[in-house]
Amino acid sequence: MRLTFLFDPLCGWCYGAAPALAWIAQSGAVALDLAPTGLFAGEGGQPMDPAFADYVWQNDQGIADQTGQPFSDAYRALIFGTPGAAFDSASATLGLVAIGLTRPGREFEGLQALQQARYVAGRDTADRTVVADVLAGAGFAEAAGRLEEPDPELREATRYRIEAAVRMAARFGARGVPALVLADEEGARRLPSGILFGDRDRLAAELRAGSGETP
Repeated sequence: MRLTFLFDPLCGWCYGAAPALAWIAQSGAVALDLAPTGLFAGEGGQPMDPAFADYVWQNDQGIADQTGQPFSDAYRALIFGTPGAAFDSASATLGLVAIGLTRPGREFEGLQALQQARYVAGRDTADRTVVADVLAGAGFAEAAGRLEEPDPELREATRYRIEAAVRMAARFGARGVPALVLADEEGARRLPSGILFGDRDRLAAELRAGSGETP
């Protein structure tokens, strides 16, 4: 079975889902694929003006309350205190695709590193230089190097990945992220994203039910 995680690197709820995804990855019950939708990349991004920053912070507090994931004071200072900051996931998405090209199967580790850098260390992962530095520090030096001067292959691969994720979201009626699609030899189906925020027994049961196994 393969479980596709439709996400965006700057999606707070996707960060909130990180512990459940780590559990899935470690369990070996399914193969985990990342599908970046580009929701907040490029034209989907926007300037981090005070009104939007306040909205983001309030939303993040709800995520923290429900999931227990930390949103640090350093992160809040980044959101509120950096003039001209942008809310744009294009660079982080490029970085993750670069990992996929250079270290296949390790994109989730890269996503975790970028999430920790932003939400805990308070680093601006909308900045391509910061993303490259984070990836280099996490052991992805080759991906970081490609990110410093994105080549046509990397840009084309990123475009392809985003377009494929958008098509999948449309096919399964996913209106936002995070979203989950489980596939096996009998077909594919969307699972309720709420299972990422509940207890692990329910998550395991949903995966078994989604695969057609007896709970």
